[in-house]
Amino acid sequence: MKLALLPLLATFAFSHNAFAEQASAESVKHLMNKTGAGELGVQAMNQMLPALKNLIPDAPEAFWTDYLSEFNPEDLVEMTVPIYQKYLTEEEVQALNDFYDTPAGKKLIKVQPLIMQESMMAGQQWGQAVAQDVMTKYQIQKQ
Repeated sequence: MKLALLPLLATFAFSHNAFAEQASAESVKHLMNKTGAGELGVQAMNQMLPALKNLIPDAPEAFWTDYLSEFNPEDLVEMTVPIYQKYLTEEEVQALNDFYDTPAGKKLIKVQPLIMQESMMAGQQWGQAVAQDVMTKYQIQKQ
């Protein structure tokens, strides 16, 4: 009976974060601010605004100005902190914070938006090529 519990205990003991300290909200927020992730709410709102304006085309510009003045991007940060805490320990967050203070980390923060943008464009091109390939192969097979 005791031997049957051994694999279960071993799995628990060696699982990620089994005994690690959960990252504090403060250290996660520090990481998010350092990397610019805290600004995602503002970026997301700026990207959503044209679509929102299309939903309510007769809303005057004053409505949008008032809405944006009340908009709090910190709400997204607060919602995201538990996600970081789910996957990262305090030790890992501290190591990432330390890394982002290095010259390489600072450079990564600076170029990451460009890498993301170009990667998304490359992914779109790849997806189009895959779709074209599928359509071509289907047409050949259909004949």
